[in-house]
Amino acid sequence: MLREQLDTALKEGLKGKDSCTVATVRLILAAIKERDIAARGKGGEDPVDDDIIRELLQTMIKQRRESIDMYQKGGRQELADREAREIDVIERFLPAQMDEDAIKAAVSAIIEETGASGLKEMGMVMSTLRERHPGEMDFGKAGAMAKAALS
Repeated sequence: MLREQLDTALKEGLKGKDSCTVATVRLILAAIKERDIAARGKGGEDPVDDDIIRELLQTMIKQRRESIDMYQKGGRQELADREAREIDVIERFLPAQMDEDAIKAAVSAIIEETGASGLKEMGMVMSTLRERHPGEMDFGKAGAMAKAALS
């Protein structure tokens, strides 16, 4: 499903002469193809699924955010702006991210549901969060909220 969305976005970008979208989608497709080849080398025959593609997209966003920080520290705002535009393009293919209130509610619900009472159960809470909300939240923030709630 994500592959079709990416192909469609590439075609629309080419028709609309949107160079940023075209370049970013081509980078995404190249990274996906690289993962397909790596999976085939490990004995897998099918192309990677949407979950792996989502993880790849999140990794690409994280890399670009780190680049933005570096560019801003180095006084290269035009490069930081370009990276921010690429993030906007990549985020189109990911599910909407939960805001802090929604993350806090999800963490509280899972803590209540699992009966977690201390930091020893934090791993169980986080794994349940990852199962139920893949790609929908910043797990760094969720981890901090879970730690605060459990301590």
